[in-house]
Parts: sequence; structure tokens; C-alpha cells
Amino acid sequence: MDFNEKQVKHLEFIQSNIARMNQCSFQMKGWMLTIVSALLALYAGSISPETGNGINMFIYIAVVPTLIFWFLDSYYLQQERKFRGVYNDLINPEKCGQIKPFEMPLNKYDGCKYCLAHIMWSKTEALLYVPVIVLLVVAGFLL
Repeated sequence: MDFNEKQVKHLEFIQSNIARMNQCSFQMKGWMLTIVSALLALYAGSISPETGNGINMFIYIAVVPTLIFWFLDSYYLQQERKFRGVYNDLINPEKCGQIKPFEMPLNKYDGCKYCLAHIMWSKTEALLYVPVIVLLVVAGFLL
């Protein structure tokens, strides 16, 4: 299938949005690890030499940003998947005419594949965030 100049620009525009959503998702993971590490450092700094105990609240507080960043990361991944859906429809000759030039009909992509809860529990998301949350909670109880 040959694409005209408008279609190529539209595809490039979508690709740049996909790249931006991917970058945001990556940044959410980095910020989550940074904040959790900082809170764990605060906990380590609060350990008393006499008792050997620290302020466990720092460990429990670390769960909150982890949950927030999990949600935000999943949201950006959801948006990325929707842009990929638009992109795939544009390169599909049967569906290409259904999308106007430079239109971003993200609201048309709302099935299970694009559901936020489904994305939050996907392998790439859950395998990072669930172990961090479990380890924080367990550490809070044991320390």
C-alpha cells in the first residue's frame, strides 16, 4: 500500500506520541525506584544505635508512591496501546478510510486490551510493582 504525504505525516505524528508515552512510562518506573530508595534511606538513617530499631513509618509510606506510580505507569501504557491501535488501523488498508487525516480517535479503543486494570496486572507492570509492594509490607512487619 502506498501512502501519500499526509498519511506519512500522520503516522509519524502517532509514532512520536507512542515514543513519548513510552518515555513517560519509563520515567514513572525510575521515579518510583528513586522515591522508594530515598524513603528506605530515611528509614536506615532513623535506626537507633541503642535499640537497633528505626521508624517503620518510612517503609509503609513508600507503598503509597509505589501505588501512585503503578497507576500512572499503567495509564501511560494504556495511552501507548491506544496510539498503537490507531497506528495499526491506519496501516491496515481495510480500516484506513475510517480514520480522518490527523485524527486521534483514542476513545474508539476501549476493549479489554486497553482496560487500565488489565494493563496494571500485565506481566510487565505487575512483575515490577507487586514485588516492591510485598517486600515493603513484609519489611515493615519484620523490621
